[in-house]
Amino acid sequence: MALYEHMLIARQDISAQAVDALATHLKTIIENEGGKLEKQEYWGLRTLAYRIKKNRKGHYVLLNLNAPAKAIAELERQLKINEDVLRFITTRVESFEQSNSSRKREGEARARTREDGAAAETEGAAA
Repeated sequence: MALYEHMLIARQDISAQAVDALATHLKTIIENEGGKLEKQEYWGLRTLAYRIKKNRKGHYVLLNLNAPAKAIAELERQLKINEDVLRFITTRVESFEQSNSSRKREGEARARTREDGAAAETEGAAA
C-alpha cells in the first residue's frame, strides 16, 4: 500500500460537526477498500484566496492515508458526487510530514528537558 496526503475543502455553510461526519464517512470508504486512515486534522474555517462556487470561506481537512490505489479512486469518486466538497487533492508521498502543532509540542518538550538538565547541573555545582 502507498501513503497519500488528502486535503479537502468543504462549504462554509455546513457545521464543523458535519465536516467531521464527512471525514468519518471518508474513513469508512478507505477502510472498506482495505486502507487505513493514519491521521485526520481539521484545520478549521479559513478564508479562500478566491471564490469557489460562490463561497469565500471553507472548512479545511487533511487526511493521511495508507491505502491501495483502488481505495483512493473510490474516495475521489465519492467526493466528486458530494455537493458539500468544494475542492480536494490527493498526493502520494514517501512519508508523512509532522504537523506544525506536533513540532511545536516536541520543541517545547525538548526545551523543558534542557531547562531541567541545566537546573540539575546548577544544583550539582552548588552542592
